[in-house]
Amino acid sequence: MAQKPGIPKGTRDFSPEEVAKRNYIISVIRNQFELFGFRPIETPSFENSSTLMGKYGEEGDRLIFKILNSGDFLKKVDDKLYAEKDSVKLTGKISEKALRYDLTVPFARYVVQHQNEIDFPFKRYQIQPVWRADRPQKGRFREFYQCDADVVGSGSLWQEVEFVQLYDTVFTALGLRGVTIKMNNRKILSGIAEVIGAKDKLIDFTVALDKLDKIGEEGVKKEMQEKGIAPEAIAKVQPLFEFNGDTTEKLDRLATLLQTSEEGTKGVEELRFICGSITGTGLQSAILDLDVTLARGLNYYTGAIFEVSAPGVAMGSIGGGGRYDDLTGIFGLQGISGVGISFGLDRIYLVLEELGLFPETVTATSRVLFINFGEEEAFYSIKALQMLRKQGIKAELYPDNAKMKKQMQYADKRGIPFTVLVGEEEMQKEHYTLKNMQTGEQLAVSLDALIERLSGA
Repeated sequence: MAQKPGIPKGTRDFSPEEVAKRNYIISVIRNQFELFGFRPIETPSFENSSTLMGKYGEEGDRLIFKILNSGDFLKKVDDKLYAEKDSVKLTGKISEKALRYDLTVPFARYVVQHQNEIDFPFKRYQIQPVWRADRPQKGRFREFYQCDADVVGSGSLWQEVEFVQLYDTVFTALGLRGVTIKMNNRKILSGIAEVIGAKDKLIDFTVALDKLDKIGEEGVKKEMQEKGIAPEAIAKVQPLFEFNGDTTEKLDRLATLLQTSEEGTKGVEELRFICGSITGTGLQSAILDLDVTLARGLNYYTGAIFEVSAPGVAMGSIGGGGRYDDLTGIFGLQGISGVGISFGLDRIYLVLEELGLFPETVTATSRVLFINFGEEEAFYSIKALQMLRKQGIKAELYPDNAKMKKQMQYADKRGIPFTVLVGEEEMQKEHYTLKNMQTGEQLAVSLDALIERLSGA
């Protein structure tokens, strides 16, 4: 007996209804991207390993899917290296390519490679799948789509202001009102590490702090201690876990805490500008929240960082991003500042599904099914189908001359609201019998009347 086929953990098949809902989200996001002046690009699904490795920190590197070299991939491995069983050294010999982990690093590579063809500042959006060798759980998959928008070639903080507005506009358009846009600044985190005497442990400090939602305050402190951050330094971090008040009060407290750190003070000033601008212009439905514990685990961020959470749903972040001042520098192009955000399509889908926010029209199927009574009737129906489709009406013909009951059941299961019956009498009189599947009402109509009823019914 043949083994039942399956798919890898962390991946999914999508039904027609699910694809329709996903496409709805993508179309809303794409429309807003373009309204804000972003232009689309695409990059390959896999990159050279050297492009990706070392850009996401030690933890990120472990989650990159490596692709085995073609052919005899062990050919370059000598017996000594093979006997050592050192997976890190071995990987470099047997794998030279990897599936992309995100869209930001490939975008940086794209900018460097095409720098002579790009007009700066360059505003791009990209909607493509990414892969991470993560442990699958609710809202976390190994294959998922990211919807990114970035601007490179400008250090202006107005870009951050516009990205906050973009988040607000997209989620309002999706009907997901009241999302929280958490914001912080990596300069502030660097400043905190400096004033507590742990500047040399900045990466360990931010990686641990980034896990606050997952492992809690005590878990964060424990990890910091395990990474070699002194107990007295950890004690100085305590105020971060108790930060409250409105945005102005938080910024004032940060300014006092970081007054001896030039970098930290600059981070506070940047947040004052962004928050002040948003307060002045207002948001449609989102809430901007200054969260001093927000760290974002990716090491390439250097300025403002964002993370978006949905209201009333137990779900991880549904968006995130930030400023990166020299990501292109790792590929040899210095001094190109950038900032970008990402929308988590799959988590947004789960949130909209759980809250019942998908419009009914999103999964609308064909408007009408023509019943197939034979070759002559089918040919007569095909001519009408052409006219209906020209008018933008979704219409189809049942492909087989099956029993009428079977064809009607098919229309019912598909949720098709109307059927058209064409027999010898209809062809002689040059009309069509239109049946309402919900009420059972049948009407003999001309082609023009058929188009009119299906357009407006």
